[in-house]
Amino acid sequence: MLDHVSLTVVDLERAERFYDAIFAALDVPKVGSDHADAWIGYGERSDADYPGRSYFSVRLGPAPDDAPRRHYCFKAPSRAAVQAFWRAGLAHGGLDLGEPGLRDYHANYYAAFLFDPDGNRIEAVCHRAGAG
Repeated sequence: MLDHVSLTVVDLERAERFYDAIFAALDVPKVGSDHADAWIGYGERSDADYPGRSYFSVRLGPAPDDAPRRHYCFKAPSRAAVQAFWRAGLAHGGLDLGEPGLRDYHANYYAAFLFDPDGNRIEAVCHRAGAG
């Protein structure tokens, strides 16, 4: 459904350490960063040959406003990747919003929740039964 998403952070270097760690845990490639231009990018941009790709960028900007129900959820290939996402996030300045575990959205919804260092609410989810 989504082609690309961007969020803002007040400290790009701190955010880069955090997002590098969580996306490595989810096996999402870093596609670039330019501190002079104030951005970091992950995933792959869509094009005519690959319209199903998704891209996520982190940009220098104001702190996120208070919107407690807004969050960004990333697909994880396994439950182990959800756990690795959560541990990596905590180790790089994130705050725990819900440790890895099954949720009541459906029988196999396995997720973890964090605040990034700037207060953006993020999640990783694996929908597969018994997926590692």
